[in-house]
Amino acid sequence: MSGLGDSIGTVIEGALLGRAVEPGAGAAGAHVAEAATCANCGTIFQGHFCPECGQKAHIHRSLAAIGHDIMHGVLHLDGKLWETLPLLTFKPGELTRRYIAGERAKFVSPMAMFLFTVFAMFAVFQMVGISAPTDLGTGFSDSASGASVFQTNIQEQITALEKERDGLAKAEPRREAIDGELTILRRILGNSDRAESTAFTATGITWLDEGIIGKWKKNPSLMLYKLQSNGYKFSWLLIPLSVPFLWLMFAWRRQFKAYDHAIFVTYSLSFMSLLFIVMSLLSTIPGGSGWAALLFFVAAPLHLYKQLRHAYGLSRFSAFWRFLILLFCSQIVLMIFLLILGVLGAF
Repeated sequence: MSGLGDSIGTVIEGALLGRAVEPGAGAAGAHVAEAATCANCGTIFQGHFCPECGQKAHIHRSLAAIGHDIMHGVLHLDGKLWETLPLLTFKPGELTRRYIAGERAKFVSPMAMFLFTVFAMFAVFQMVGISAPTDLGTGFSDSASGASVFQTNIQEQITALEKERDGLAKAEPRREAIDGELTILRRILGNSDRAESTAFTATGITWLDEGIIGKWKKNPSLMLYKLQSNGYKFSWLLIPLSVPFLWLMFAWRRQFKAYDHAIFVTYSLSFMSLLFIVMSLLSTIPGGSGWAALLFFVAAPLHLYKQLRHAYGLSRFSAFWRFLILLFCSQIVLMIFLLILGVLGAF
């Protein structure tokens, strides 16, 4: 039940963040037939909203209205959502192009959509049990205990051989063989002592080896948990990381600006979050994992290609080669993002 509670809280958190960046124009209000005086700034006006401060003309004082505000503010169930979702799913290029062209009031803004879908995705992950493993033990530091066991065994063999040698006569041929074995075992023991005392150096950079890599080495379970918890908090980094790669593919086409690429990336990431939600729910059905994988390998590239072609008005060939490059660049962006999360988790 605690996982369900955390999931609901995560969805609400994402919805409220999305609501915070979503303009309130177009919200429903009571019909005002006569001039009214704004209770907030004192402006006399006629209409649904004050032209000076934007406050609604109708001020409610009922519990039912509070319930309506909660549903509307958290779930954002208004006409914008139902206008945006079908286009985002089936005609992403048209949605991107129309939003860039100026049709803003009828659609949920890209950032609001992104925030809500990302938080909802991580909430569904929690509900279906997709989380970082917590049973990795103490990590690579276990190798130190393994080395200690190895040294103990070597020392026991040395002690046994020394005891056996002391019980033999000086002229006994076996003494010479034991001395040779002791020489080898002592050399092995000395090498293992030096290896254990040597500081961990993966890169030669002290702050990196002892700080970030050292923490991952000592407690990978904790670091994976931090990686997951930071994943949705810093998911917005995927947008600025992706825009430069998209800009390079259209560097010689000056009609497309960085803003256009940011809208493209944000809507694309919103769809991917929705896709992962559907896949996660499918995976809970017996035999649904195969269908979830099939859905990803079909829907993800098809959606990206369609959005790329229709958002920028490209020919099939032009969209296809950019699509292939974008697939490669997305892997680079993902690796950079994971590296950033790994660094953030060490602090």
